[in-house]
Amino acid sequence: MMKDSSDFTPCNQAVLVVEDEWLIAMDISEQLEEVGYHIVGPAHSVKEALALIDSDLVDLALLDINLAGEQSFDIAARLEREGIPFAFLTGNTATAHSRNFSAAAVLSKPVQSAELVECVHSIAPLRVG
Repeated sequence: MMKDSSDFTPCNQAVLVVEDEWLIAMDISEQLEEVGYHIVGPAHSVKEALALIDSDLVDLALLDINLAGEQSFDIAARLEREGIPFAFLTGNTATAHSRNFSAAAVLSKPVQSAELVECVHSIAPLRVG
């Protein structure tokens, strides 16, 4: 369940964008920067994303599930262990729901800007730790 985020201000929180399609990654990044988020990445692979998480610059994340032959579930597991909120952004919502990340929001691509921003606003204050 998403929190009411109508009064939420991002305060330059760092969003890790994990997306292998360059144009989609740039579009997502620009939409979030316009409302005050700082973008980490975008990461185009599991290895890149995990390295950025290691840098400790990530407050929350948006994960495409399918990354050029890889899946982002290892990233999701790492984020969950670190207490970093995340949401899946995918063209195949059934795949996202088939894994054990029931607390994660799932956005279906293509996503509308308002829906993307609302989702990120709703998970941003959930950082644990």
